Amino acid sequence: MQLHKPLISIVVPVFNEQDNIENFYREVIKYMEPEPYDFEIVFVDDGSKDATPLILERLAYADPRVRALIMARNFGHQIALTCGLDCANGDAVITMDGDMQHPPEMLPQLLAKWQEGFQVVQTVRINTEGVSWFKSFTSGMFYKLMNAVSNVRITEGGSDFRLMDKQVVASFRRFRERARFIRGMISAIGYRQTYIEFVAPKRFAGQSKFSLKKMLHFALDGITAYSKTPLRFAFYIGIALGFSSIILTLHVVYIKIFTEEAVPGWATITASILLLGGVQLAGIGIIGEYVGRIFEEVKQRPLYWLRAELGQRREKEHE
Repeated sequence: MQLHKPLISIVVPVFNEQDNIENFYREVIKYMEPEPYDFEIVFVDDGSKDATPLILERLAYADPRVRALIMARNFGHQIALTCGLDCANGDAVITMDGDMQHPPEMLPQLLAKWQEGFQVVQTVRINTEGVSWFKSFTSGMFYKLMNAVSNVRITEGGSDFRLMDKQVVASFRRFRERARFIRGMISAIGYRQTYIEFVAPKRFAGQSKFSLKKMLHFALDGITAYSKTPLRFAFYIGIALGFSSIILTLHVVYIKIFTEEAVPGWATITASILLLGGVQLAGIGIIGEYVGRIFEEVKQRPLYWLRAELGQRREKEHE
C-alpha cells in the first residue's frame, strides 16, 4: 500500500498579465516538478481586459495541473486571493503574484519549512529591485502606522507570498468580511508561523497594477479592519476642543464683565469656527467610513462570482 503524495495548490491572482503568465508558468513547473508532491496551479483572473483569459484557457487545456478561475469582473487583489483560497484543494496552499516579483525559485524553501512543521510560512520582502523611494517610504510608514494603532502585529515588508497548511486555509475560509486585509488576517489567525526573507526582483514585463489610489484603499482597509483608534482619536480630540472652548468662553465673559477691553474681533471668532468645524467634519468622516463598511457587510452579498472555471479540480489521492 503506497501513501498518497501531498497535493500543493499554488494560487495566483492575475490582472492584465498577458506578458508574464507563460514565463511564470514555466518557472513554477521548473521548480515544482523535482519536488515529491502533486501540485496544481490555480490562476484567478480578476477581470482582465487583455489576452490573459485566452492564455489561461490554453494552459488549462494543455496541462491538467492548471486551473483558471475567470471572475465576472474586477473585484480587487484581495478578493481574487480569497477566491483562489476558497477553491484550492491542496494539503498546503501557496499564494503568490504572477509577475515574477514573488520568485518561483523560493517554492522549495517554503515547502521545506512546511515539512518542518510550520503551518504558515510567510515571506518578508527586505527590498524591491527598481522600486521608487516614494513607494518604499510610504510602504514603511504604512506598516509603522498599522502596528501603532492595531493590536495585530504586521511584519514590515510582509507580502501575500506565503504558504498555508490546509488547516489554516479551512480557518481562513470562515472569515467573510468584505474589506479584506489578508496580511492582518493571517497574522491574527495564529497557528505555528515562521518567515523567510527575500529581495523582490523587478517585474518580468508590464507595469504594476497597484496604483497610488489602490495603495491608499488597501491601507485604509487594513487600518479600519483591525483598529478602532481613529474613532477614539476623534473622540479625544472632541473632548480636548470642548474643554478649550469652555476656557475660551470663560475668558471672553471675564473680559466683558471685569474689564473695559473690547472682545477680539471677527478674525479670531472665524478662525475658531473654522478650526472646530474642520475637526467636526473630519470626525464625521471617520465615523462615516466605519458606518459605510457596516452598510456593505449587512447586505451580505457574495464576495465574488465567476464567469467561467477552466480545468479540472484535482482531488487528493488516498491510500
